Amino acid sequence: MWIADMCLIVLAWRLVPGMPLLVAANRDEFYERPAQAAHWWPDAPQILAGRDLRSGGTWMGLQADPQQNTPARKFAAVTNVRAPSEFRADAHSRGDLVSEFLRNDMSAEVYLQSLKSKGDLYNGFNLLLYDGQDLIWHSNRYQDDARNGKPLAPGIYGVSNAALDSCWHKVVRTKAEFCSLLCQLAPEDAFFEMLGNTNPAPDCRLPDTGIPFDRERLLSSPCIVSEDYGTRVSSLVRIFDDRAPQLIEKVLR
Repeated sequence: MWIADMCLIVLAWRLVPGMPLLVAANRDEFYERPAQAAHWWPDAPQILAGRDLRSGGTWMGLQADPQQNTPARKFAAVTNVRAPSEFRADAHSRGDLVSEFLRNDMSAEVYLQSLKSKGDLYNGFNLLLYDGQDLIWHSNRYQDDARNGKPLAPGIYGVSNAALDSCWHKVVRTKAEFCSLLCQLAPEDAFFEMLGNTNPAPDCRLPDTGIPFDRERLLSSPCIVSEDYGTRVSSLVRIFDDRAPQLIEKVLR
């Protein structure tokens, strides 16, 4: 058994003047799973995000004022940790971790405190939380990583379906290309071209996560294409110091 949701995120944190956070991400999911593109939620007007129509949560989104040209108050995104041997069908939806953070006014630190007793209710996840001040990576796995649950230092980061900055080929090469594009002041289209890379990793660089080898190869490209599963949406998020954020989507399936 294997599942995935928002499987590649690379970001620049407090490196670009006037833009504390720049995020490029791919959401990977089964094509049959219904979802909405990014929009302002009618039941939570401060949330700008896509929506999973099966469980009601989201894989990535912003909390902002839709009527004012003011900075985003929050950003959040989630990926799963690929560990099929640990998968539980009765676990809570990981998309709720994002939507609940965006619905409230808690800081990232306080919100994570509220999750301390709930981590076992979810299958493995990586959660990125920005609260206007700090950016925090938290996972209910990788407890021995000193960065887990702590504010991140400025830098370039990447996460897929393992720990933050894991040496998975798709993470390493996308981070390198992302950094190069930043240095070149590349246009928006270049970031989407980066996210659209369908070249798999060399077989010798594939991780062993407990799924068949051909699936490991399929899932090793930044942009995944198959008959039933793949990259559904590519997204670029810009959070500015002095104006409204941007969430730009390219819907693929």
